[in-house]
Amino acid sequence: MKSRRAMPVLFLFLSFLVAVSHPATAQEAAGATTGGSFMAWPPKTFLQAILGSVAFGLVGIVLAITGFKLFDAAVPFSLEKEICEKGNIAVAIVSAAMILGICLIISKAMS
Repeated sequence: MKSRRAMPVLFLFLSFLVAVSHPATAQEAAGATTGGSFMAWPPKTFLQAILGSVAFGLVGIVLAITGFKLFDAAVPFSLEKEICEKGNIAVAIVSAAMILGICLIISKAMS
């Protein structure tokens, strides 16, 4: 029973994404940062903006892959086998919708 083991982990991951997607405090929204940080936010130079984009992009990709793997563990069949070997378009569409949903949550949480 592959799905019974993964359901609590998937629930915790989605709960974490929802929890971090709540709006920031007024001080954070105004751009205030604590002293001594490596990089000021919002970025003041082009290099800081590039580094911030790369860092947030990598974190977003890792979280999206983690969400897909948890979704794959939650269903009772292998998504990769269904999509690649059997050519199941319906599973591919549902997987794509799930990935887009996770990416929207992640982008909201990181903005």
